[in-house]
Amino acid sequence: MLATVINIILVLAGSAAGLLFKNLISEKLMSVITHALGLCVFGIGVSNLIGTKDMLCVIVCMVIGTVIGSAVDIEARLESAGDALRAHMAQGDGSSRFTEGFVNASLLFCVGAMAITGSIDAGLNHNYTTIISKGVIDGVTSISFAATMGIGVAFSVIPLLIYQGGITLLAGWVGPYLPEAVITEMTAVGGALIVGISVNMLALGKEKIKVGNMLPAMFLPIAYIPLAQWLSGLLPG
Repeated sequence: MLATVINIILVLAGSAAGLLFKNLISEKLMSVITHALGLCVFGIGVSNLIGTKDMLCVIVCMVIGTVIGSAVDIEARLESAGDALRAHMAQGDGSSRFTEGFVNASLLFCVGAMAITGSIDAGLNHNYTTIISKGVIDGVTSISFAATMGIGVAFSVIPLLIYQGGITLLAGWVGPYLPEAVITEMTAVGGALIVGISVNMLALGKEKIKVGNMLPAMFLPIAYIPLAQWLSGLLPG
């Protein structure tokens, strides 16, 4: 939970800065800072990915997980849920900048692969690097959001605490029952997903990588590792 608390503090600080200095913030500066953070996120993803002890596991899980996620179209469902929530909130007060800031910031800070992978990593490994890095990104983003949409952005920390903190606590409860090999490969697959996020931040691809559709891959080592061990036990020594 510590990392989520830091994330919340950074969002609040960014929101305050955006409200206080909204006339001094340029779009060009925000773009350059986003690219700088994208490079840092890339480094985090690579450092997690190279920790794998079984690259075949990472490859298989990424392929199968992406097939599953694409079949369900997780990315589109997340976007649809966000659009529905935004429309529902807007019905009550269509002219409210508070509502616009609260909904848009909540969706951006909560609905994303980095929130899920970082929270799981924090819960399983007590590694807060990803969540704190996400917090820095959220803090910088909240400056821009608060400058244009007002104080509602600051109140997005409420769903952020519930969502991100809940995943971290759940991962912490389940973690002691998972073998170390499973945790290692889940972390490595999560690293691959974070690399995908950084590619999107840096706008390196012709099309945005649908990292949301790859999320099931992170959980597949739970099944892959025992299955691989069982199959290897059947083979003659």
